[in-house]
Amino acid sequence: MKAWFAARPALSWALYDWANSAFATTVMAGFFPVFFSKFWSIGADPAMTTFRLGMVNAAAGLAIALMAPLLGAIADRGGHRKRMLLAFSLLGICTTFALYFVGEGQWAAAALLFGLGTLGFNGGVVFYDALLLDVAQPADYDRVSALGYALGYLGGGVLFAINVLMVVKPALFGLADATAAVRWSFVTVGVWWALFLLPLLAGVREAPARAGVAAQGALKAGWQELMHTARHVRAQPALLRFLLAYWLYIDGVNTIIKMAVNYGMSLGLASTDLLGALLLTQFVAFPASLLFGWLGKRIGARAGVLLGLAVYAGLTIWAYFLSSAFEFYLMAATLGLVQGGVQSLSRSMYGRLVPNGKSAEFFGFYNMVGKFGTVLGPALMGSVALLTGSTRASILALLLLFVSGGLLLWRVRFVAAARAAH
Repeated sequence: MKAWFAARPALSWALYDWANSAFATTVMAGFFPVFFSKFWSIGADPAMTTFRLGMVNAAAGLAIALMAPLLGAIADRGGHRKRMLLAFSLLGICTTFALYFVGEGQWAAAALLFGLGTLGFNGGVVFYDALLLDVAQPADYDRVSALGYALGYLGGGVLFAINVLMVVKPALFGLADATAAVRWSFVTVGVWWALFLLPLLAGVREAPARAGVAAQGALKAGWQELMHTARHVRAQPALLRFLLAYWLYIDGVNTIIKMAVNYGMSLGLASTDLLGALLLTQFVAFPASLLFGWLGKRIGARAGVLLGLAVYAGLTIWAYFLSSAFEFYLMAATLGLVQGGVQSLSRSMYGRLVPNGKSAEFFGFYNMVGKFGTVLGPALMGSVALLTGSTRASILALLLLFVSGGLLLWRVRFVAAARAAH
């Protein structure tokens, strides 16, 4: 089995998306917001729940944003990308398991574990993204990146479908009620994540570490590497403009992923409808992500992302006037058409700008920008909801992120980037 995966490194790499996307769907986007509102934060005003959830997401995003570039630089120097991916994955797996034991009303404990799980999830992605350059050639970045996102949506959707069935029909699984089903769903995510992490560990060979750097010197070397990366980014206006654009628009994308279910609940929509719509997004996003990989080759990655951002802006306006579960389903299906495409094409665009031998370092910087893009949106949405007492008003804040990010990206002119180290 190990030899089979080793012969197919791109597939082995992409299966990690299948593994960790269970956390993104079942925990992050699906059951955690519902359970946080109805069980762990029971009795709180909806606007306060939105504020708490927004702050939790913002704090977790800030932590990984501060850590990501340094972690990437250390990984490049020490050659420990797979080891560090494993360490962060185990953090996410263990804290997800631990959510099973958090009792009713214990929102602070739930928030802490969720924050640590999110840190593990996002920290692993730093090294997962960097390994793209070890399993694919530049001409294949769009296709392989899209494969990862597609498998992520499919794998996350498969487990999420099982988890939703557990909640709707708990007796079918020998569970007492829906509450027990949600708690056991956290356990299934941990098992799923751990199991499908194995192909990457067995089948991906990372580039060797640069010579002459001992483990104890990696931290100092990593810090020096980070400072060099920052200078390199500042010296390239197109790269700097791209990262600023990405920070803005991916903030809106990440906020919708994390806050959509909570937003629907605040409008009085049934949790079963919200979870069903989220499930629909996963299965629409699977073929759509593959389509965007093809689209990137036909019209260019930048044009593909701009198309997706136009759809996001329209959905944000639509969400302000949302009034029925049927509309939420339609919005979820439309979202699924562009969500994976915006993410995968952004990653492959950036991959073309990364110098040889600096993949983890530069993807650490990329992920730092992306994870700062999980700070502003949730915090802004939560704060507006608390100040106005209306979650409808808070959703419009995201329109600013999509429009400004899209305008900046429009001004970026991608030239064939030199892949030589600087």
